[in-house]
Amino acid sequence: MSAPVFSTHGCRLNAYESEAMREMAEAAGLQGAVIVNTCAVTAEAVRKARQDIRRLSRENPDAPIIVTGCAAQTEPETFAAMPEVTRVLGNSEKMRPETWASLTPDLIGRTERVIVDDIMSVRETAGHLIDGFGRHRAYVQVQNGCDHRCTFCIIPYGRGNSRSVPAGVVVDQIKRLRDCGFNEVVLTGVDLTSWGADLPGTPRLGDLVMRILKLVPDLPRLRISSIDSIEADENLMQAIATEPRLMPHLHLSLQAGDDMILKRMKRRHLRDDAIRFCEDARRLRPEIVFGADIIAGFPTETEAMFENSLKLVQDCGLTFLHVFPYSARKGTPAARMPAVNGKAIKERAARLRAAGDAALQAHLNGQIGRTHRVLTEGPRIGRTEQFTEVSFDRDMPEGTLIDLTVTAHDGARLKGSE
Repeated sequence: MSAPVFSTHGCRLNAYESEAMREMAEAAGLQGAVIVNTCAVTAEAVRKARQDIRRLSRENPDAPIIVTGCAAQTEPETFAAMPEVTRVLGNSEKMRPETWASLTPDLIGRTERVIVDDIMSVRETAGHLIDGFGRHRAYVQVQNGCDHRCTFCIIPYGRGNSRSVPAGVVVDQIKRLRDCGFNEVVLTGVDLTSWGADLPGTPRLGDLVMRILKLVPDLPRLRISSIDSIEADENLMQAIATEPRLMPHLHLSLQAGDDMILKRMKRRHLRDDAIRFCEDARRLRPEIVFGADIIAGFPTETEAMFENSLKLVQDCGLTFLHVFPYSARKGTPAARMPAVNGKAIKERAARLRAAGDAALQAHLNGQIGRTHRVLTEGPRIGRTEQFTEVSFDRDMPEGTLIDLTVTAHDGARLKGSE
């Protein structure tokens, strides 16, 4: 019988957790099962998950379909009502080996259909040991959940409160991954800069980064996924300034560039805070580049307010933009605020994406003639330290570090040669 089929939606943390679930599902003998790991960040994400489930059911008519992830946690009844779905698992339950053991082929039809507990009662996050994705880059979950309550966001109700993996567990896992040959490790979580607040001594993310780099001296590249810039601590800034093995790329959770909208979102920073952080980080590490999440059309957003978000692309010097057209999530405070016209939301999102495309083109143009250390992700594709994609003209082993000089770009990725 074939191995379990996984369909993963949403963030890198979901992708990480799918790999951990794959090992547990295989150990439980669930060959041939279909597991859908959902995302709840927008209503569109939930719609796509439902669409994917129906497609997978048509393609695998005899397979049990197990649905889990943030959307399964926040609205289990939506998926339990689908005739295609065999079982619905919550976000905490999906990471427990005993859950998967209870879903062995002889039991899967005889256990309760919905297994979703109160995610807010979960107090710990285990450091699940996986061997990365592919052979080039490994992801290590160091944190889960979020203590903040941004008015647009449903994710805390899918992930629970913030909880951290102890530093010693993280370091041991990274040592193991390095021993397996990985040249780059990415720290991932839901609210990464809150790491340590629930641990003895309340260490900060910068402390963890410094500890990893000190205790795993042969790790060539350490990368940080999305952070909340207002929570960047002194040691993190010190690492940015002094540690060349910490990659010069940060993805920032900015969400908007207008102070009134930021307040209505219940964000903890203002426009000038975001600009100042980017200026400070760039002063400490001139080659650093920034990605950012920005929402278009948040409730009450006027054209003038939107213009402030649009100008943030230039004022912060952003390179990689993730644009989200605002989507109301039932149960969030923002869903009760006066909505922006759908046509205006779509038009504003398009303008933001155009600004992001222009910023990327400027970045690509600026790399021509420069030499970069590239981690190969496939025979002819890799990424620079700044996380820019680059292609090359001959096959390379996956997961190796090579020096390439950029000769051109195709509008989306760089082209380089040795």
